Amino acid sequence: MQNRKIIHIDADCFYAAIEMRDDPNLRNIPMAIGGPASGRSVLSTANYAARVYGVRSAMPTSVAKRLCPALLVIPGNMNKYRLASEQMHAIFREFTDIIEPLSLDEAYLDVTNSSSFQGSATRIAEEIRSRILKEVGITVSAGVATNKFIAKVASDWDKPDGLTVVTPEKQFEFVSNVPVKFISGIGRVAQEKLASLGVFKCSDLQALDFSVLQKSFGSMSFRLSQFALGIDDRPVTVSRERKSISVEHTFSKDLLDLKECQSVLPILLTDLKKRMSGRDFESQLSKYYLKVKFDDFKQTTIEQPIKAKLSDDVFSQLLQQAYSRSRRPVRLIGVGYRLSPPEPHQLNLPFI
Repeated sequence: MQNRKIIHIDADCFYAAIEMRDDPNLRNIPMAIGGPASGRSVLSTANYAARVYGVRSAMPTSVAKRLCPALLVIPGNMNKYRLASEQMHAIFREFTDIIEPLSLDEAYLDVTNSSSFQGSATRIAEEIRSRILKEVGITVSAGVATNKFIAKVASDWDKPDGLTVVTPEKQFEFVSNVPVKFISGIGRVAQEKLASLGVFKCSDLQALDFSVLQKSFGSMSFRLSQFALGIDDRPVTVSRERKSISVEHTFSKDLLDLKECQSVLPILLTDLKKRMSGRDFESQLSKYYLKVKFDDFKQTTIEQPIKAKLSDDVFSQLLQQAYSRSRRPVRLIGVGYRLSPPEPHQLNLPFI
């Protein structure tokens, strides 16, 4: 069986890199993309000068400013970032049509059957990195391997501006040294649970009795054991089926009661309609969906099947039900619709 050739591309601090490209004065100072420290804003990303101070993406701006008082936080420009992403994807398509985007700045490419550079995945990755630097003006890191798991880990191995190639014969040796935190789905709680079992690297996971792993992780155990051995049969998926469309908002001040919550609902519903405009989702809408996060960070979601014509009043009823589950101040509300799979198209064949 032919080994697959998978490349994982990940831009280095993407949003910040675009801003530093456009304003070189930002390159040597700690800076990040996000909202003001006065509210509940979080950072989208930070440059490497800021990361030295412990500043990270998804960190509250207020916390980041305490870690690095000199941190420059700018609001960012999604139009610029989308344009850069489109430029990157145009380069990807010159080498393969089998592309699975994970975000604006990250994607898997299956180049198994590519004829470019005599089929060398390493040379394709090198060319992609060179072209992105020249044409987009930013650096990306890349991992090359026989599957998605190892390719993604490899792209993180030598950041920023790195290229790590894991050949089939080096695959087991490489993955054995990978910390378990690199495995998708292993968060802080799972890391702590694995640490209690003496598992810190994939080599530790390889040596662990499967029954012990299964007792702690249940149905997730098989996937963990496979990844620890460097096995990942997941294909690079060209298109992903969308399962919902929604908007949510974190409020700068907690909403203290149901009346305050209801008062912001029209704004959220207007934003939801804007997001849906120009997209043919109507035939796929299956359920109303509402999420509430309380001031203690506990959250609840509630859904209701769509049985008749769409009505904003349903969201008001769902909000009342969700709020009644805790009756605490509210910091976030989200509204949206669950989507059913699109109906397959019937092809009209010519009559012969």
